[in-house]
Amino acid sequence: MFVIPAIEIQNGRCVSLNRGRLDEPQIWHVDPIKRAKAWTEAGAERLHLTDFDAVAGRPDTNRALITDIIKNAGLPVQFGGGLHSMDAIRHWIDAGADRIVLSSAAVHQPELVKQAAAQWPDRIALAVDVYQGKVMAGGWQQQSAFEPDTFIRHFNGDPLAAVIVTDIDADIEDSDASLALVTQLAAEAEAPVIARGTIRGLDDVARLKYVPHVAGALVSRALFDRSLSLGDAVAVAAAPREDEAEFL
Repeated sequence: MFVIPAIEIQNGRCVSLNRGRLDEPQIWHVDPIKRAKAWTEAGAERLHLTDFDAVAGRPDTNRALITDIIKNAGLPVQFGGGLHSMDAIRHWIDAGADRIVLSSAAVHQPELVKQAAAQWPDRIALAVDVYQGKVMAGGWQQQSAFEPDTFIRHFNGDPLAAVIVTDIDADIEDSDASLALVTQLAAEAEAPVIARGTIRGLDDVARLKYVPHVAGALVSRALFDRSLSLGDAVAVAAAPREDEAEFL
């Protein structure tokens, strides 16, 4: 299992959001390029990057900064935020993004996901953000009518790079309850599953690695507030799993 550090950008700064509210960011006073390079040195093999201003409809605000991060991070970058067209996806692939993450577009324009996956096999990641049993869109602000298992199955057969499952309930309050959801949805997806919103400490990493079909975990806030060391998390995730007890 891989641990993937995440950088979320708003107005040129690294931030974390409180319950997905764009108007209440927690600001981390660090240089995003230096932080990405430090995570590369700590053993990260991929970086997740989100542009919250693009989610809010301002795609040009961080364009230059995000381009610099992609070019200078020193590791493959999967990028998402406000991408709703083939031209926008193509721009960031041409800019060097290794993967493109589609979230709200998958809810409102599912054929865009299928078209993009066909055009760029294994370079499109589907983000499935779940709150109270429904898939969310619009930066967690809009509840759709889709149940996550049905939603994921709709894209089975498309050559996706990954399915990123976010348990918003767990991200807000309780990480323990999210293992059941991640386990359920990982069993539905054909593409490798990456869990988000479940990691607060090393114990969470150790538990998640035993969930079948989970290939990785996205971590952001726990790394920025230093409640988790990326080097330690990478080591725990990469260690061989202990044999599970057999019950006769």
